[in-house]
Amino acid sequence: MSVNEISQIYITTMTADDIAGIIEIEKEAYGEHHWSKSAFYDELNNDIAKYYCVKTPNGELVAYAGTWNIIDETHITTIAVKPQYQRKYIGEALLVEILKNCYQDGIKYLTLEVRVSNTPAINLYKKYGFNSLGTRKGYYQDNNEDALIMWTENIFYDKFKVTFEKNYERINKLIEVK
Repeated sequence: MSVNEISQIYITTMTADDIAGIIEIEKEAYGEHHWSKSAFYDELNNDIAKYYCVKTPNGELVAYAGTWNIIDETHITTIAVKPQYQRKYIGEALLVEILKNCYQDGIKYLTLEVRVSNTPAINLYKKYGFNSLGTRKGYYQDNNEDALIMWTENIFYDKFKVTFEKNYERINKLIEVK
């Protein structure tokens, strides 16, 4: 299956067996300033953490995401997609999965940091109701780039739910998520 033929993906919970593949994606996405294997092993034992993997039907690991759930808030710690699979709605499918889990768990708010130069990611988050509430100066170690701090309003408010449901229907038409 070629990258251009992606019409189906599997979103699973991250396991220790996924970490080697995640580190490869980390290296491609973040260069030398990526998380270590031990950091991911620690996250598997972190009671507030949830990590997701995206695999193709042939089992190739192509993306992952992580969150920390603290009371009624989810902090998205990371979303990364292999470069050759970017702009194929895989990162968006991960964001939808995170939001679905937030609804199931009664989480009201989501937050994250994103590079100020990462326009595609910022646009994705805005499409799902995230707003910028400031910056963290020099947040990224590799080049001292600032991070945009983004938050959602309460995801149980009607306005947010309508936006989510519209986007959810669209993404499910584009990619079959198992």
